[in-house]
Amino acid sequence: MPVSERQLAEFADKHAWQVPFDTSPRHLAGPGDARHVTHGLAAAGWTRISDPFSTHITLAGPDHRHLLEFTPETGSLARWWHISTRLSGRDEPYWNASFGALAPSEVIASMTDALTTPPPTAPPDPWHPVEAAGWLRDAHGAARSADGMCHIEQHRRSESRDTPDWSVYVREPSVNGYPGPLLWHARFRYNTPAHLVDAFLTALTDTAPLQRGKFDQTAHRSALQTASLLSPAQVVTAHTKRITTIAAQTRTTRHPHQPGTSRTPAPPTGAAPLNPAPGGPQRPHLRPAH
Repeated sequence: MPVSERQLAEFADKHAWQVPFDTSPRHLAGPGDARHVTHGLAAAGWTRISDPFSTHITLAGPDHRHLLEFTPETGSLARWWHISTRLSGRDEPYWNASFGALAPSEVIASMTDALTTPPPTAPPDPWHPVEAAGWLRDAHGAARSADGMCHIEQHRRSESRDTPDWSVYVREPSVNGYPGPLLWHARFRYNTPAHLVDAFLTALTDTAPLQRGKFDQTAHRSALQTASLLSPAQVVTAHTKRITTIAAQTRTTRHPHQPGTSRTPAPPTGAAPLNPAPGGPQRPHLRPAH
């Protein structure tokens, strides 16, 4: 497995002593553990090409067509995540997506998981999951969450491009009709495949809570937190199972006739670099479940 036993054990060590709290809505849940993204990509065969001693992480896809950059040393309002195609003259048009520091890593991971699997034959309409979740669209076509703090906008096509830009803004509540301060921002530049935008918006508007430790950072104080029915061990098991499934899917895609490979879909990233883990007190070693 591209994600080593040591790396999974370190993930387990961090989460073993944190009592999980169900945190919602998702756009206010905070960043969580960056390894939801990096472990998933590593399991799909992505490799680190940046300085191993730097906090700046760059991962390249196995076909070298895509890059992920994680830059946590930048300011809290900056975009910490950048995903793009490589400028290599290939047939695929250039696109890039970026996400702010407080964007939930599980939601970003839904997008990167979709990047590592074959796209659907027909591109989806990313508005469908937003509307299915009951988010209201205004006269300009933008959608907003029930609390009014998250806005999703589609920027129209132009004569020079066929595909739209998408933006997600999460802000403090408005005051006297003026937008509140920005909490985090996501941007999908034109040419970003629709199924990747769809995966992100599907995960973002999902009403299922995300799990956070009691003292984990949330995007805003109004995030609702209640003690989760999940145990710390279950959070670790869900993460390990997802990573194992992604690795099996990758083997199946590359070697479709190899016996013993699994075709079971990867579970969604809802329970939870190459280890950009937040610091914390060390605890006795917990072996991850298999």
